[in-house]
Amino acid sequence: MDIKNEVKSKLAETGFTLTQVVEKMNDGLPVDKQTTVQNISNKLSRGTIKYSEVKQIAEIIGMEIEWRNR
Repeated sequence: MDIKNEVKSKLAETGFTLTQVVEKMNDGLPVDKQTTVQNISNKLSRGTIKYSEVKQIAEIIGMEIEWRNR
């Protein structure tokens, strides 16, 4: 599964929308450091989203990323 589908699946699973997540990502940030739904959506589509952003999304929706051996 690619990153876009994986993130969108987890959002749906937890009942969050990308808009809600982006609002929480922007909480407390200065305007020049905030992101937009379109920006995150584009990064997901292109597969260029940073790992730190994916970790932040996971934290917001109450999930964690786990690394395990295959």
